[in-house]
Amino acid sequence: MEAGDCRYQFRVALLGDAAVGKTALLRRYVAGAPGAPGPEAEPEPVPTVGVEFYSRALQLPAGPRVKLQLWDTAGQERFRCITRSFYRNMVGVLLVFDVTNRKSFEHIRDWHQEVMATQGPNKAVFLLVGHKSDLQSTRHVSAQEAEELAASLGMAFVETSAQNNSNVDLAFNTLADAIRQALQQGDIKLEEDWGGVRLIYKSQSPGPPSRKQHPGPCQC
Repeated sequence: MEAGDCRYQFRVALLGDAAVGKTALLRRYVAGAPGAPGPEAEPEPVPTVGVEFYSRALQLPAGPRVKLQLWDTAGQERFRCITRSFYRNMVGVLLVFDVTNRKSFEHIRDWHQEVMATQGPNKAVFLLVGHKSDLQSTRHVSAQEAEELAASLGMAFVETSAQNNSNVDLAFNTLADAIRQALQQGDIKLEEDWGGVRLIYKSQSPGPPSRKQHPGPCQC
């Protein structure tokens, strides 16, 4: 599927503590795009510095083709001033925790509140993601606990594993479809000064899924 065939661009961020596997999830999802090279052996994890972004075109099951602009954010506190500056221009947020790391789960409310404090008239659509579900023997957060937290925050919950490609597409596609529904119902509106949702046109040149480094130091 070519990006030039897409009607909308949705800007989506992955947020969560360092080392919960946000980059692994993104790489697995982008590698699954039609025409993309197959997933390679996972390298040793390297912490994201600041913000990087990827993209993938997607055909929604009950709507148009869309381009997802996917922002991979650093979880370390020293980079938070960079990532916070992007929150307002996100239409979707995957809040990611590691099911083997209870602290990363306990910090989800903090991440959620941080995003909510930046929101304008258009409120971001959230999805709670429990990652590393393949590591059942070292699990410290139950699916029931996560479902209860998601319900209390008004969002859905999906468990994933980039390692065995479990529910990775489901997580991103669920969020994208929820954004489509919010747009269709008028809960989210296109605004010129807001980058969360953009109309895109066929004049765009198609290209393969990409990864780019966001330049610039933190100016806190």
